[in-house]
Amino acid sequence: MAYLFKIQILGIMKPPVWRKLLVPDSFTFSQFHNVIQIAFGWCGDHVYEFSPSGWGSSPSIGSQFEKYFGDGAEEDSELMRLNDIFRKEKQTFMYVYDFGDDWQHKITLEKITPEKPKKASCVDGKGACPPEDCGGVWGYEDFLTIIHNPKDPQYNDMMEWAGLEKGQTWEEVHAFDLEEVNKMLQRV
Repeated sequence: MAYLFKIQILGIMKPPVWRKLLVPDSFTFSQFHNVIQIAFGWCGDHVYEFSPSGWGSSPSIGSQFEKYFGDGAEEDSELMRLNDIFRKEKQTFMYVYDFGDDWQHKITLEKITPEKPKKASCVDGKGACPPEDCGGVWGYEDFLTIIHNPKDPQYNDMMEWAGLEKGQTWEEVHAFDLEEVNKMLQRV
């Protein structure tokens, strides 16, 4: 079987940033983490955790790194499978990426299908993913304000940090590209 998930980064509204992913139900949470990283354009340089409603909810599912250095996830993401947790449509779960920036993603199981794909695929999405290490939702809002205002004293430094040329916007350069995401997912 396969799961059709909608995953949305919480706190970003203009435009919202979300992806719809079709994922084999037998994937581990570690594999699911890798799929989410590719679909959103994250770099995978930070720890992560899955849990029913975010921080402090149980069971928390994370990487061995997080278990060793963090507060300690209860379950290992390399051992837990999606079908161990997801049982019914409309079920929600949270994915937190980068405990410093605190990117919270709401995962909604939209549909359980009889398909048996071997790989994950992205079926839809919207919005450019924020840059890594920009300071979370509030830092991202500041980032966008600065790069859209050439008169801001931080404009040149921020454009350079983001790797943007004068006149480019983050949204244009990093727009969601369904075809490119699916090419990258085929390598997983």
